[in-house]
Amino acid sequence: MSANAWIRQTHRWLSIIFTITVAANFIAMGFGQPPAAIVYAPLPPLFLLLFSGLYLFVLPYIAARRSSMTN
Repeated sequence: MSANAWIRQTHRWLSIIFTITVAANFIAMGFGQPPAAIVYAPLPPLFLLLFSGLYLFVLPYIAARRSSMTN
């Protein structure tokens, strides 16, 4: 598997983990004040999603630039 495919797959799994942690946060808030561990649980996957998402966003521009330089 290439690095781009690996990052894309990791980004997808991180989005699932992030969604689950946000849902758990809302469920816990329904029972009162949730513990700090649940409140801050979505942050690590969110930061990883930020970096992988920025990489995936820039990837087409880098590929287009590389192809224009070779021609």
